[in-house]
Amino acid sequence: ATGHNPDLYTVKLENVTEVTMFVLMGFTDDFEVQIFLFLLFLAIYLFTLVGNLGLVILVIGDARLHNPMYYFLSVLSFLDACYSSVVTPKMLVNFLTENKAISYVGCAAQMFLFVTFGTTECFLLAAMAYDRYVAIYNPLLYSVSMTPRIYVPLIIGSYVSGILHASVHTVATFSLSFCASNVIRHVFCDMPALLAISCSDTHTNQLLLFYFVGSIEIITILVVLISYGFILLAILKIRSAEGRRKVFSTCGSHLSGVSIYHGTILFMYVRPSSNYAPDHDMIVSTFYTIVIPMLNPIIYSLRNKDVKEAMKKLFSKNWYINKVFSH
Repeated sequence: ATGHNPDLYTVKLENVTEVTMFVLMGFTDDFEVQIFLFLLFLAIYLFTLVGNLGLVILVIGDARLHNPMYYFLSVLSFLDACYSSVVTPKMLVNFLTENKAISYVGCAAQMFLFVTFGTTECFLLAAMAYDRYVAIYNPLLYSVSMTPRIYVPLIIGSYVSGILHASVHTVATFSLSFCASNVIRHVFCDMPALLAISCSDTHTNQLLLFYFVGSIEIITILVVLISYGFILLAILKIRSAEGRRKVFSTCGSHLSGVSIYHGTILFMYVRPSSNYAPDHDMIVSTFYTIVIPMLNPIIYSLRNKDVKEAMKKLFSKNWYINKVFSH
C-alpha cells in the first residue's frame, strides 16, 4: 500500500477490553488511484452481477437447459453473485470515503459469509466434476443416475459444509482479543489479516486454518482429479474426433475454473503464518473474491454450445417483441 501513514488510522486500545469497530486500510490513500480502482471494480462488479444472474435466468427460462449440469451451473452463478456482493460494495464505498470503518459485528458477518460462499464453491465445483463424470462415462444412464435425489443433496451438502466451516473460523477468530490496533491492512475482513492484528496467541487459529482449509482442498481436489481420470478414460474410448472435441470443450471450461480457484486458495491459506505479506495477499484474495466470480460466466458460457443457443434464442425473442411493440 503506497503513501499510507498508519498512525493516522491507528487507534490505541491499551485500556479497552473490547473493540467495537475495525478500519479497513485498503490498497492506497492516493485519491486519483482510488478513483481509478473504484471505476475498475465497479465495472467488474456490474459485469459479475449481469453475467451470473443472467445465466441463472437463462437456465430457469430455457427448457433445453433443464438438466443437472445446468442446475449446478446456475447454483454456481448465484453463489458467485453472492460471493462478490459480500466484499465489493463495501470496498467501493471505502474508495470514495475518508471513513473506512466497519463495525465489529459487520466484520464478523462479512468474514462468515465470505468463508461460507468460498467453501460452498469448493464443494460445488467437486460435485460438478462428479456430474460431468456421470454424464460422459455413461451418457445413456445419465438421466437415471443424476436424479433430484442425487443432485439436490449434493447442492444442499455443499452449502451446509460452507456454513459449518465458516462457523468454526468466525467463532475462533472473534474469540480473540484485539487490543494493540484495530487497523486491518486489507479491503475486507479476511482471516489472515485479522489474525495479524490480534494480541492473543493465534497459534490454534493458524492450525485450524491450515488443517481445515487443507482438508477441504485435498478432499475436493481429489474428487475432481478422480472424476477427470475416469472422464479421460471415457474420452479415449470415443472414436469420433467431433465427439472428443465436444467433451474436451465442456470439461476444459470446468477444469480451468477449478484450477484458477483452487490455486489461489492454496496460495492464500495453506502455508505458514510467517509468510503473511499484507499487500501481496490483498491482491491475491481480491483476485479470487472479485475477479474469479466475473470470469466464471465467461468460462462456462462462451465455450458452451447450449448456453450460446439459449442466449441467441432469448435475444431474438426480445428483438421480435420490441419490433412488434414499436409498430
